[in-house]
Amino acid sequence: MLIVSISLTNQQRINLHMKIKLIFITLMALFTSIISADELGNLTTKQLLKLQKNSNALVIDIRTEKEWQATGTIPNSHKLQFFSDKGKYDTKKWLTDLKQLKSNDDQIVILVCRSGNRSGKVGNMLTQQLSMKKIYHLSNGMMSWIKAGNKTTKDCLPQLACK
Repeated sequence: MLIVSISLTNQQRINLHMKIKLIFITLMALFTSIISADELGNLTTKQLLKLQKNSNALVIDIRTEKEWQATGTIPNSHKLQFFSDKGKYDTKKWLTDLKQLKSNDDQIVILVCRSGNRSGKVGNMLTQQLSMKKIYHLSNGMMSWIKAGNKTTKDCLPQLACK
């Protein structure tokens, strides 16, 4: 083991101390930015209700018209279908429509589908590819909402019977 003794003046010690602090702060900032990278948040039904009530969260139901008619939607949610019946989508148009629904750029967005699969895919695209922040989705989708006994809102169309 080699021990080196270095003689430093007070000014050199202060400079060294400041450099170490600067390196530490830089590393912490880098580490924090990596940790807080945009990531899709998973919510329970209780968490969704709390965010909707206390944080003015925008709940977006991305399912199809037939699915909305079959189960209804979460009260105060907005219907904004993402995938067509054939699985196709127009991200640009959907994002334009979403922007019109948002009250501000910082508003929390919660995506909902039947099981959480589609909303998870869309949410991951928004957070990872488009770097959007404050994007969440309802884990297990409307299935979990209904299983928890929460109410739904139905607007029945004459040609589709509500269950």
